[in-house]
Amino acid sequence: MSNSRWVTALALAACAANAIAQSPQFPTKPIRMIVGFVPGGATDIIARAIAPWLTEALGQQVIVENRPGASSQIAGDVVAKSPPDGHVLMMTTQTLMTSAMIERKTYPDIQKDFTHVSLTATSDLILAVNPSLPVRSVKELIALARARPGELNYASGGVGTTLHLGGELLKNMAKVNIVHVPYKGEAPAITDVIAGHMPVSFCNVTACNTHVQSGRMRALAVTGLKRTPAVPGVPTVSESGLPGFEVVGYFGILAPAATPREIVTRLNAEINKALARPDIKERFASQALYPGNLTADEWSAYIKASAVKWGKLIQDAGIK
Repeated sequence: MSNSRWVTALALAACAANAIAQSPQFPTKPIRMIVGFVPGGATDIIARAIAPWLTEALGQQVIVENRPGASSQIAGDVVAKSPPDGHVLMMTTQTLMTSAMIERKTYPDIQKDFTHVSLTATSDLILAVNPSLPVRSVKELIALARARPGELNYASGGVGTTLHLGGELLKNMAKVNIVHVPYKGEAPAITDVIAGHMPVSFCNVTACNTHVQSGRMRALAVTGLKRTPAVPGVPTVSESGLPGFEVVGYFGILAPAATPREIVTRLNAEINKALARPDIKERFASQALYPGNLTADEWSAYIKASAVKWGKLIQDAGIK
């Protein structure tokens, strides 16, 4: 081999070695997956469903940590300010974005202050009531609300949650006055509906379907445009007197902004593998969850499109 070829070969080897040396070692310690709501809600359930498989795939424990409050903005602040090394993640919903829109806050910004890792699931909601409320359909609920303006309350998991937006869309489309009561998470809201302290709630199928099946809550409708096998026999809101009514939530994983691309790519691949597992798919299907299977770039585009959709709803419905 000529001297020039030796020099070229050595240079290429040096570049490769340098690239390996500069590649982030990941993970080097346990990973915190922070959830912005109390345990028992849909976001928490999804995080705990995939955490064991990520632990196995990554070789480090993935610990689910609940940091509720301020419609998940407390958790968002923790994650956004964490080192961008992939060891602190957030399982989020669009609440992080929509609560900021409603409250006119600029931080944390889901589009600017985070790296978008993976869409984990989308889900319809259930419009449910305490069985003591004398209604068995959406039309009967609307009639009762019109007869008692301002007297009916509906519970949600917090300002800007999909559950909140579901109630506001119902108010806007049906021209009724029902009062929003936000909780620190979906689980305590459901608990109060079951106990009879709150008459109405929109809730994720994941979190409240067991209570519907047991009779402790009565499902009036689901919020997708199609019925779901997970809640058999329950119509959609759209076919129950409010054509076009649709509220579908999403759940996904974020990391701090500037997290290295190599780490994001690996996390995305391992999360998508977990979501493709037959046991996870079966568990999700039973709770009307539709697993995500997007690249990080596709997930980022999904968030951008979602911001347009929810922003329009908030503006059109006058949500404050």
